[in-house]
Amino acid sequence: MSRSPNYTEQPWIEAYSEIIDVRSESEFAEDHIPGAINLPVLNDAERAKVGTLYKQVCPFEARKVGAALVAQNIARHLESHFAAKGKDYHPLVYCWRGGQRSNSMALVLSQIGWPVTVLQGGYKTYRTYVRDQLEQLPEQFTYQVLCGLTGSGKTYILHQLAKRGVQVLDLEGLANHRGSLLGQEWEGKLSPQPSQKSFESLLVQKLQSFDVSKTVWVEAESNKIGQVYLPPSLWQQMKQANCVEVQFPQAVRIEWLLQEYPHLITHPDLLKQKLKWLKSRYGRDKINEWYDLIDAGKWHTLVDDLLTFHYDPAYMRSLGQCYVHVERQLQIADLSDASMNALLDALELSTSTVHHPEC
Repeated sequence: MSRSPNYTEQPWIEAYSEIIDVRSESEFAEDHIPGAINLPVLNDAERAKVGTLYKQVCPFEARKVGAALVAQNIARHLESHFAAKGKDYHPLVYCWRGGQRSNSMALVLSQIGWPVTVLQGGYKTYRTYVRDQLEQLPEQFTYQVLCGLTGSGKTYILHQLAKRGVQVLDLEGLANHRGSLLGQEWEGKLSPQPSQKSFESLLVQKLQSFDVSKTVWVEAESNKIGQVYLPPSLWQQMKQANCVEVQFPQAVRIEWLLQEYPHLITHPDLLKQKLKWLKSRYGRDKINEWYDLIDAGKWHTLVDDLLTFHYDPAYMRSLGQCYVHVERQLQIADLSDASMNALLDALELSTSTVHHPEC
């Protein structure tokens, strides 16, 4: 029995067998509803072709060509992706504005007999929802900020707390960047960051998974991690939060950084390219001094000097400007299992159930 598509402006209140984004691959790559799959009814090249016809020939010709391409793509998806779907399959379908692309797919699927829901307003409806959530969600939590000089293993410490069941907001993980000049992630090559919109989608998804009655731990960050920005509401909450500062000997920090950034040792030209950005701040002589240390393979000396001249002063400025509520300082002698477990125990004592007053 054929059906007609259903429509919703609030897809997050219902469960679906699958969320289908029928936009082109580049639109999907920039951002999409978390968990969605991409089944384009027009790919990037086809969209460009139809758009050119629309502007240079006439809308009627563009619609004819576009309809043929959409029909071919939907047929291909039916023969592959949808071939094994059962009668109880219930997808949500969306495109950019909830117009022809999503309705074309939804109409065919509903005529087959599947209960299909279309996101009215499409991706733009979802983006409005994300922006609204980013204004409201961060204010619902109490945060505990983990501070410490570069090389203090803050991200590692937070990951260990998460393994103990503590709520941790790993902003660097969501941004795919370690938050400094040399912080771009490496996966055989430099790994790209998500777009700003995609970062915000991931952030909303993570915040929605938290219990508002429990503290959220987060690393001290600036309002920009690599090329993505924190939403103002979250940034303000972080600056007002209480902080715990971990302190390691500099020798320990140097060893940790050499362990965490091996790709910069194996790709010294990449390291030099990044350090070149500091030339306007420290001058040609200092940059050349660092280059000489790289060429000589004096990695411990290089890291020590980078910490002393660049990273530690920058951290102290940031701490004084952004994170003024340092309530505890924990000194750790080394990164042994015993020292780390003692540190985690101490941090867990700072994590308790928070009772929020009635608004």
